[in-house]
Amino acid sequence: MPTLPSDDTVPAAPDACDDAPYDLAVVGAGPAGLAAAVAAGRLGLRVALLDSAARTGGQFYRHPAPGLGARRPEALHHAWQAYADRAARLEALVAAGRVDHLAEHHVWAVTGAAGEWSVHAALGPDGADQRRTVRAAKLLLATGAYERQLPFPGWTLPGVVGAGGAQAMLKAGLVLPGQRVVVAGSGPLLLAVAGSLAAAGAEIPAVLEASGYVGYTRRPATLAANPGKLAEGAVHAAALLRHRIPVRTRSAVTEVHGKDRVEAVTVMRLDRDWRPVPGTERRIPCNALAVGHGLVPQLEPATGIGCATRLTPDGTHALVVDDRQRTTVTGVWSAGESGGVGGAELALLEGELAALDIAGRDGRGRTSRARRRDRLRGFADAMAVAHAPRPGWTAWLDDDTDVCRCEEVTAGQVREAVAELGARDARTVKLLTRAGMGWCQGRMCGAAVACLAGGAGDTASRRPLACPVTLEQLAED
Repeated sequence: MPTLPSDDTVPAAPDACDDAPYDLAVVGAGPAGLAAAVAAGRLGLRVALLDSAARTGGQFYRHPAPGLGARRPEALHHAWQAYADRAARLEALVAAGRVDHLAEHHVWAVTGAAGEWSVHAALGPDGADQRRTVRAAKLLLATGAYERQLPFPGWTLPGVVGAGGAQAMLKAGLVLPGQRVVVAGSGPLLLAVAGSLAAAGAEIPAVLEASGYVGYTRRPATLAANPGKLAEGAVHAAALLRHRIPVRTRSAVTEVHGKDRVEAVTVMRLDRDWRPVPGTERRIPCNALAVGHGLVPQLEPATGIGCATRLTPDGTHALVVDDRQRTTVTGVWSAGESGGVGGAELALLEGELAALDIAGRDGRGRTSRARRRDRLRGFADAMAVAHAPRPGWTAWLDDDTDVCRCEEVTAGQVREAVAELGARDARTVKLLTRAGMGWCQGRMCGAAVACLAGGAGDTASRRPLACPVTLEQLAED
């Protein structure tokens, strides 16, 4: 029966050289990676946990910088105790030599094959200090996700931030993006962001949801199987009521106004395909806009080693995994958002399930976790369908709107590539216009370019490098 050992029975690590292969390398120390590393370490495996941040927790459990002296960081988070318990267990495993937490390790590539994986990382806060290669028999990818952005006129003005970015500013820096903040986009994250910003002292004149919440009611069995999610939604709704924040569905910001920074936004009603309804314009004064349209699984370096992907209900791509969290590449597992966006609770479960399979454990404990995982995954799919971007959003754009911020490629240039130069997919548009060739490698513009090229969303690319790396570091490897 795959129950995990109690906290006071952490197995001692075997004698090993620093350069000896680990049993398991876990890439990413967010909820999924943290849970997997803790479970695998307690089941007797020698684990390397690599993450680009200085502390565990990922984007969801961000910490205020130590110099800020935050006395109650848990007040900024939902379900903090689930993280705190695992973080304490990780410390015990690190002390016992079972897990090496390799912080500020920016993984830029994985090479090798089953039984002989090499994880290549650049070290330091910005990945420019040194390099390191970690070797392991097995690999678990818990690389998380990043925010999906759909452009509109004025979105490059200072004061426009991602919805998740606004929350990160609050959690990590204890600062607000502005004092009067409009929250817009699509997805349940908007409600959490609005509540957090309001609790921290911001005025939220409106939350603008481009879709709505009716889609959830089309899956009553899924809702009934996830009462915890309903309770979580009720908590967010109560927070909005307490702060008197109006929520407007089928509405979007279609333009931002200002000279040196945000001064106001134009809001319009949308039809079912997200096309703006003429005559519904409304101007809202504000000094910041927090906007996001869901999350996109971060698939590097998984696609670089051949892991297959699937199209998700909201038009992104995620890794194909089986019921044991195995990818299509032997010796590689995935947990959390890389297998499909579903939230921290689901990520924690998937991390533990992956660790159980990697350690060769089975039984009722695994079965109960798998059932909970399946219920939460069903809710995640319902959420994706309800908030999936509709194709009419491209009507927000005029030809002068920057789509690719890094390379300053406009919507007009992308449309020209499609209409006059024969581009039929995002890759061809990229070759003709340089859209997606900049510093972010298409993370900001990929979904928009794909839609303008006639696709449903961003395509899963097989980039050889998962993050920027110097030529010197590349040559040494």
